[in-house]
Amino acid sequence: MPPPHTELQPLRDAYRQDKAALLTALQSAGSSTRGVRTLLGKLSALADRLLRHLWQRAGLPDTLALVAVGGYGRAQLFPYSDVDVLLLLPDGGQSACDGPLRPAIEAFIGSCWDAGLEIGSSVRTVAECLTEAAADVTVQTSLLESRRIVGSAALFADFQQRYDAQMDPEAFLVAKTLEMRQRHNKYENTPYALEPNCKESPGGLRDLQTVLWVTRAAGLGRNWKELAAHGLATAFEVRQIERNEALLFLVRARLHAIAGRHEDRLVFDLQTAVAESFGYRTQTAEGRRLRLRASETLMRRYYWAAKAVSQLSQILLINIEERLAPPAHELRPINERFFDKSGLVEVASDDLYQRNPHAILETFLLYETEEGLKDLSVRTLRALYNARGVMDGAFRRDPVNRQQFLRILQQPAGITHAMRLMNQTSVLGRYLWPFRRIVGQMQHDLFHVYTVDQHILMVLRNVRRFFMPEHAHEYPFCSQLAGGWDKPWLLYLAALFHDIGKGRGGDHSTIGAEEVRHFCRQHGVAPEDAALVEFLVAEHLAMSQVAQKQDLSDPDVIGAFARRVGSERKLTALYLLTVADIRGTSPKVWNAWKGKLLEDLYRATLRALGGRAPDAAAEVEARKRDALVLLALSAQPFEAHKKLWDTLDVGYFMRHEASDIAWHARHLARHVGAGRSVVRARQSLAGEGLQVAVYAPDQPDLFARICGYFDRAGFSILDARVHTASNGHALDTFQIVAPEQAGHYRELTHMVESDLVRAIEEGGPLPEPGRKRVSRRVKSFPITPRIALRPDEKAQRWILHISASDRAGLLYLVARVLSRHQLSVQLAKVSTLGERVEDTFLIQGPELQHNARQIQIETELLEALSG
Repeated sequence: MPPPHTELQPLRDAYRQDKAALLTALQSAGSSTRGVRTLLGKLSALADRLLRHLWQRAGLPDTLALVAVGGYGRAQLFPYSDVDVLLLLPDGGQSACDGPLRPAIEAFIGSCWDAGLEIGSSVRTVAECLTEAAADVTVQTSLLESRRIVGSAALFADFQQRYDAQMDPEAFLVAKTLEMRQRHNKYENTPYALEPNCKESPGGLRDLQTVLWVTRAAGLGRNWKELAAHGLATAFEVRQIERNEALLFLVRARLHAIAGRHEDRLVFDLQTAVAESFGYRTQTAEGRRLRLRASETLMRRYYWAAKAVSQLSQILLINIEERLAPPAHELRPINERFFDKSGLVEVASDDLYQRNPHAILETFLLYETEEGLKDLSVRTLRALYNARGVMDGAFRRDPVNRQQFLRILQQPAGITHAMRLMNQTSVLGRYLWPFRRIVGQMQHDLFHVYTVDQHILMVLRNVRRFFMPEHAHEYPFCSQLAGGWDKPWLLYLAALFHDIGKGRGGDHSTIGAEEVRHFCRQHGVAPEDAALVEFLVAEHLAMSQVAQKQDLSDPDVIGAFARRVGSERKLTALYLLTVADIRGTSPKVWNAWKGKLLEDLYRATLRALGGRAPDAAAEVEARKRDALVLLALSAQPFEAHKKLWDTLDVGYFMRHEASDIAWHARHLARHVGAGRSVVRARQSLAGEGLQVAVYAPDQPDLFARICGYFDRAGFSILDARVHTASNGHALDTFQIVAPEQAGHYRELTHMVESDLVRAIEEGGPLPEPGRKRVSRRVKSFPITPRIALRPDEKAQRWILHISASDRAGLLYLVARVLSRHQLSVQLAKVSTLGERVEDTFLIQGPELQHNARQIQIETELLEALSG
């Protein structure tokens, strides 16, 4: 960009100075939204003054006009938004591209940049504007809010008259509705994204702008008060819209000011700074042990505003659509309170809920039970929005309402959609008061990608799908168990309450169990059913913790878990809830290996509950028999396995399934005594990734070398089972996954089998770990690494538990430290929860017998994890 002309420097300095003063005022306003509209108008007026000065300086003809378009046309200019202008030319003159006006126009646009304006410019005749508008709804929308800054008023009036005459309000409504639907799809149809775009996300400013664009095009109002005057919105709705719009204005303006650029996303990096500009501070509230982040306070306020905007914009757009094209629907009476309006639940009168509060929950019961109902009408949505004050303590204590809420939970169909509708309309949080406390509650645990309320509804959906035949192919074993379950609603209730205690400090499982006990007592739930639901909420984390952190081949682990669960009914319910819960945290958290671990734990515990006391010797013999059958089916020579099996002890057979034992014997038995390294790989029987077997002469750094290879090759280790045979060989089995590996298993197995052998045998010092990029989310919400080292219950081995932010090569860093201290790894269980890892190792070595050495090992591990 050329340097600014000397005579423009004072203009540039003055503009920057005036803008800086406005931004200072913006930053000093705290959390008050009062004056934010005025400030955006002042930023717009500041740009207007500079453009008028530059226009006069350019000496352009009086027959032209300079027009503000888009957001600038609305006189709502955000600190770093583009200043979008149109140089409007009369028809019939020479084109701006090749006529005598071209140098003057180019000089004007250049002077705008030189004076410090970031402009977006277009140069068109009136006819060209109309042609472009007819062809492109984005251009049509931009011109809809045009405003003359300087130049010919007659030309601009002619343009406006012809533009309005060309406008087809109904077609424009359809186009903008489709555009909004596509935009919502892009942002996953939720205002609750953890890094929302305050302009484009559902519930953002663009939704409100869409409403005003459509009403403006139809001549039904240019602002919210005019919409109310035309009967499209009530005075109460206008107040709600203006209050929430002002908050979104302030959030977006502060985002721009803090980022120093055009930034509409509330990214993790900026959330705390924006929150602090509102005056929020991270604090421990009175009576809480849990720290309340400043960003959580801001985001909760944002989510509530976005939710209100979503509700109100939906109501207004449907209202506008019915005004422009009145529907010819016949109302079918359902009862004296409700109609079926072409598949929509329609209230019989606007004040139904004020007169009869019981009808509020009846709305959703009808939605579930009446054939053909698929949503709520705009009249019903508006009536619910205006009836929020009715849903008070007396409403929640009403026996009829309590009975109706239980009936909603107990229906055979429609439960997921009914609960989502109840949340969208704020009914769920107003009836179930503890639920209201977690609406819009963020979760800074690096593995939940939804707010707490959205996660709960996702888990409810997942549980519901286990009972639906059309979803049986997704998780067949869960569907099989659900098929024999008599009261699905108990699981739905457990799903609703399992995380309801989050954000209050203390153990959310204990808080949730207390809340659901209170609910069951209030709603007359039978004691045995209430006890089951309370158990599920209190223990909803137990099964995943045991499956992912403990040695499932240890009979004591299975016995202890069986005693904790107590019955097959509780075990089955806990298993279904656990699978639904893990699947509901994030699309990335669930994998087939976790599914296998949970199913293995379920089956082993079921056997223990059935009276079969864990018998290691009998279990080993059974696995050997099953493995021999598999070997015979693969036409292995008689007793070919014996050479390998004779070197393996009971621990090996307890830790491996019959299919793994047979696979090892088939591929490794002939290599016993050869003294060289052998690697075999196959597609994992769990369904995802590879299973890799390593048979090699044991060495202190073998585990670290293997982990180093997998790190460099881009594989993630899910599980490792390490065994040392009596002949001095290690037999290690790994479950690994690689990103985007589907369809390439054959190439991957060949690569691993050849490259890993070389990595093991190359010798020399262990390679230095690579420097890997840490994600923005981990940077914004780092987890303090934690190390726990304790002896197992038999005091024979040590259990090392590690919790840290996930990053590539983490397991290799740990393995290097263990190798330095001559510690052998017997079992490694790697649990990745989004961007947090919870790894458990079973280790042994002489250095663990000395306290000073233990402290040194723990210190080195913490340094490695913090680097």
